[in-house]
Amino acid sequence: MTLLIEAEHLYRYYGKHCAVNDVSFTLTRGDVLGFLGPNGAGKTTTMQMLCGNLAPSAGQIKINGFDLLDQPRSAKRHLGYLPDTPPLYRELTVYEFLHYCAQLHGVAKNNITQAIDHALQRCGLTSVAKRLIANLSKGFQQRVGIAQAILHDPEVIILDEPTVGLDPLQINEIRTLIRELGQDHGIILSTHRLSEVQESCSHVQIIHQGQLILNESIAALKQMMDTGIVQVTTRLAPDVSLLSALPGIKSIETLAENCIRIHYSVVDNPTPRLTETIIAAGWELQELAPVKKSMEDIFITLIRDNES
Repeated sequence: MTLLIEAEHLYRYYGKHCAVNDVSFTLTRGDVLGFLGPNGAGKTTTMQMLCGNLAPSAGQIKINGFDLLDQPRSAKRHLGYLPDTPPLYRELTVYEFLHYCAQLHGVAKNNITQAIDHALQRCGLTSVAKRLIANLSKGFQQRVGIAQAILHDPEVIILDEPTVGLDPLQINEIRTLIRELGQDHGIILSTHRLSEVQESCSHVQIIHQGQLILNESIAALKQMMDTGIVQVTTRLAPDVSLLSALPGIKSIETLAENCIRIHYSVVDNPTPRLTETIIAAGWELQELAPVKKSMEDIFITLIRDNES
């Protein structure tokens, strides 16, 4: 397992404000890491530190073994970056732009043509290579942005909001491309779209108030999304305090006089006890239905728990 990014105890202060507070994580080849966080959480600051655009106040970042502060040129050779607004020269053709980017990335002259052709092919741009970037759709322009990020075959690719402003078909195409790139590289995908993480990523991190509050594989996250909520409807209003005392029940929401939503521990399913209690109390059970949690629910719950 090849470690491509090692971020250790990162801090970043703006005056007395701590924007990033002791963040540590790693990225290996084959990982597609979804990096999530609400506005002001420290996500952008962390991304800028990983790209070498912003120095951490404390901590260390290694890119493919090279210290980003002590050996910035060597470290950045292994980085490809797509900002949220692709840095495109719209008056150039796709091929001209990529040729220019290849020179910026230090690709050897005798390898430039091959590198461009490879990037065009991987990003599905061969058919538009001679067209002006200004005349391309937003989806194709986003592909050009990704092409410039992978042109020098970096170990690590950092993509900031790569599907913003795209239509559903274009979003699906970019997600497919990201999954393909993830087979040979390590990718960090910064996004506000939780569905993006489910579709494209192998791991997810959530940052809030400068701290990582979740660092899990998608498989582990899906376990967290297993049914842990049931919605109960009765003819007579139930005694919420009585139900709350049952083992395994974490909390109860009252949706209507005779309708409640019960959150419970998946390792201690209280459904049989619920049914018995409701029947014994004579409230007349009308419905008991599981509610599937979405990633949005988990995101909100984690942030609320972190704030409490």
